[in-house]
Amino acid sequence: MGSVDDAVTAIRAGQPVILPTDTVYGLCASPYREAPAARVYELKGRPETIPSALLCADVDMLFECVPELRGRAGVIARALLPGPYTLIFQNPARRYRWLNGLARDTIGVRVPTLEGAAREVLDKVGAVMATSANRHRGIDPRRLEEVPPEVRAACGAEIDGGELPGVPSTVVDLTGPEPRVVRAGAVPAGEALRRLSAIAA
Repeated sequence: MGSVDDAVTAIRAGQPVILPTDTVYGLCASPYREAPAARVYELKGRPETIPSALLCADVDMLFECVPELRGRAGVIARALLPGPYTLIFQNPARRYRWLNGLARDTIGVRVPTLEGAAREVLDKVGAVMATSANRHRGIDPRRLEEVPPEVRAACGAEIDGGELPGVPSTVVDLTGPEPRVVRAGAVPAGEALRRLSAIAA
C-alpha cells in the first residue's frame, strides 16, 4: 500500500488515498469527478457544505485546472506558492463545485512544497482534492499512525512520509477587497498579511 504506483492507480480509479504534504497527512482523491470527492466527505464524516482544497503539483498545473486564475490572482499565486498556504480565489466558472461547499463561486487551492514519493504521485496525477486525513474535527495527523484506523482501512493506498510539521496550511481569503486570514496555520496571520502587502506594493 506504500508505493507511488499504488497511489496513482488508486487515485485514477476514484479511490481515496493518504498522502503526506508539507503540513499534515492529507486524505486525497481525484478532483475531476464528484463521486471520489463524495467518498472522501463520507469517510471523513465531514459535511459537504464545508469546502476542501484543490491541491496541484505546481502553479502551472493550477492554472490548467482553473484557467481564470490569471492577472492579479496569478501574481499572488506565483508569489506565495509552492508553500503552506490555501488561497481562496474567485471561481466564476464554478469549477470543481463538489469541492467548494456552499461557496460555489470560490475555490481554495494549494501547491505544497513536496519531495519524495508524495511529489512523484502528484507529478503523475497533476492534481487531487485534499483535506486533513482525520475524522471531522479530529486532530491533524503529523504521522501516518495518527490517521484513524477506519480511514486508513478504507483507502486504496497510503504513502508514509515520516513525521510532518503537524500544523495545517494557513488559509487566506482573497475574494474580497482586502485579504483575510480565515485560519492561521503554518504561516502566522501577520506574516501572511505582510507578504500579501509586499506583493501589492
